[in-house]
Amino acid sequence: MPVKILMVCLGNICRSPLAEGILMSKLPRKSFVVESAGTGNWHVGKQPDERSIAIAKKNGIDISHQRGKQFTPADFDDYDYIYVMDSSNYNDVVNLAQNQEQKEKVQLILNEIFPGENVDVPDPYYGTQFGFETVFKMLDETCDSIAQNLIAKHSS
Repeated sequence: MPVKILMVCLGNICRSPLAEGILMSKLPRKSFVVESAGTGNWHVGKQPDERSIAIAKKNGIDISHQRGKQFTPADFDDYDYIYVMDSSNYNDVVNLAQNQEQKEKVQLILNEIFPGENVDVPDPYYGTQFGFETVFKMLDETCDSIAQNLIAKHSS
């Protein structure tokens, strides 16, 4: 059974779709599933932001097939790892957890490369294309580390 990873941001159209596409591009598809969700429901069923699609495509990753979904408490049972983009998302997700085991699945994504610093991935939605490029670079670097660690931990 594949290891399941969920990337979570606010609306599931900017950061988490990028994180989903980037991490999936670094992992063997037969062993891992990466998906994304938002804490809000505004963009359920919609494609990622066109600027996220563009920066992913520029870097050889197609995220245009993704569709927004909202995080639900059932996701704690469905996923082995839950990475959130910022402290607000972290609080929203952890507040839905029913026990300590569920809470322990949730991690701020940039803590992977900045352990314990609780650095947020900035939300590029209201900014320019440059913000999306910055977010892509941050997520690409942290997903390198996540992928290496997941492959090491889950390869048999």
